[in-house]
Amino acid sequence: MKHLLDKPIGQIVTEDFRTAQVFKQHNIDFCCKGHHSLSEVASRKALDTDQILSELERVVAGQAEGIPDFKSWSLDVLADHIEKKHHRYVEEKIPVLKAFLEKLCNVHGQRHPELFEITGAFNASAGELTMHMKKEELLLFPIIRKMVKASKEGTPPPAAPFGTVGNPIRVMMEEHETEGTRFEEIRALSNGYTPPEDGCTTYRVTFSMLAEFEGDLHQHIHLENNILFPGAVELEETLS
Repeated sequence: MKHLLDKPIGQIVTEDFRTAQVFKQHNIDFCCKGHHSLSEVASRKALDTDQILSELERVVAGQAEGIPDFKSWSLDVLADHIEKKHHRYVEEKIPVLKAFLEKLCNVHGQRHPELFEITGAFNASAGELTMHMKKEELLLFPIIRKMVKASKEGTPPPAAPFGTVGNPIRVMMEEHETEGTRFEEIRALSNGYTPPEDGCTTYRVTFSMLAEFEGDLHQHIHLENNILFPGAVELEETLS
């Protein structure tokens, strides 16, 4: 497993998504900052590389039942999956989390003022993610689907209003970076999504939902940054 030390973390997860759980346990970003190597990140975070490699080896040696091989999927199928699974998840969870956070601020805000910062950060993320996903659904993903169709049919590539597909992809990746950083702040403010001793059931449920939301966002961004987007750039080059 030593060969993994110099490999980008995003590539490791792309090759075997089971490894994501190990990086998640160590708070290692495999999506927005997945271009950094394992050795680089471990050094910066003062992590034991032997321990991480051992955990990765155990995970890889386990069964892979129910874990899709996303990198083998056609780009149009992957775009459909991202919309149906991750975009819909975000749309469904935002109003629920907003309501819960507002309730927490009203009930516990005086004793835990960090709740107002968490709520402000989440609301900002909710607004940005909503616009971000619409840009993908209305502009970027349709072009990717058309490129896949052109490749299958041997027809000329579609004309895009934004020039090369790399232009919107760069914007999307910058926005991914922003939201990844924002959730790092939320995680820090919430003490790793750990409710205080006086936290009620709503407190615990809300923090659990925030942790789940961040986990889904990591997988969502990973699929785009490390598989869909590079695949789209490569496909465009083959069609040129």
